[in-house]
Amino acid sequence: MAFVEPVTLKSRGIALVPLALSHEDGLRAAAADGELWTLRVTSVPEPQDTRAYIETALQMREAGNRFAFAVTDEATGTVLGCTSFHDILPAVKRVEIGYTWYAARCQRTHVNTTCKLLMLTHAFDTLGCRTVGWRTDNFNFASQRAIERLGAKKDGVIRGNALRRDGTVRDTVMYSLGAGEWPEIKAQLLYLLDRPRPATHTKE
Repeated sequence: MAFVEPVTLKSRGIALVPLALSHEDGLRAAAADGELWTLRVTSVPEPQDTRAYIETALQMREAGNRFAFAVTDEATGTVLGCTSFHDILPAVKRVEIGYTWYAARCQRTHVNTTCKLLMLTHAFDTLGCRTVGWRTDNFNFASQRAIERLGAKKDGVIRGNALRRDGTVRDTVMYSLGAGEWPEIKAQLLYLLDRPRPATHTKE
């Protein structure tokens, strides 16, 4: 039995659905909203590589080290982006959250906060994880700020450990959140999602 079993996670109009080949067109359209593949610090697939991107994710799911979700609008099924549990370590009850990206129209809205709440709740409350981690490019400052806003702690930097899409070698910034910290973080995420917002302003 896999540590992360197939599951659909839903809240606040967002549904995280196990990534499948049927999401190819939707994933391609989401990436095209902002031409996200042009960003050197992300792993968003170029349009012609979308199917291979999904196939690789499914192979990693079969191997037990990554479980990818399509981020969708629950009402319409429209694909908004992608996110994953990865570097899954059942023996120590640790997962990481990554391979995360969203269509430009969804960035800096409630979508990312909702996804993190769903995934952290599943990791800590359902899977019984002791630790959830994140890793990001040392030049992906937006990602680092988003992770730090969650309340995760910076563990350090692994130097020269991965290639970027342009062939340069990146340093990786590592973060983590422990089970003991989760109740406070959960309360903060719920506060961010529930606080009143002016109708014209949806930024987190």
